[in-house]
Amino acid sequence: MKIRVYYEDTDLGGIVYHSNYIKYCERARSEHFFAHGVMPREGDSSGFVVRTLKADYLATATLGDMLQVTTEILSTKNSSITLLQKIFKEKKLIFGMEIVLVYIEDGKPSRIPEKFKEIFALI
Repeated sequence: MKIRVYYEDTDLGGIVYHSNYIKYCERARSEHFFAHGVMPREGDSSGFVVRTLKADYLATATLGDMLQVTTEILSTKNSSITLLQKIFKEKKLIFGMEIVLVYIEDGKPSRIPEKFKEIFALI
């Protein structure tokens, strides 16, 4: 997914705030679901939550940059999925994140519904 860096994403020097890289990855995951006509949650009490994430900040993005976010599946279990997401500026890797998402239902880990596994498989 392509994302443009806007003024609101940056500090006074025009450099992207560190937390926005995580937001860009979240947007890419959500957009993947939306592109397939599916909400990334079911009802009000189920969906994916972040269990852990490891982020590597390798270079900066600045105001006006066009970024590319990629996602790949590292592993899938009954109630969790581990993804590797990367952000590139032009062809240079500037950010990488390994994230474990757990599917919860009524506040408890639950089996990931098949329709969500199928959507992730299309990454």
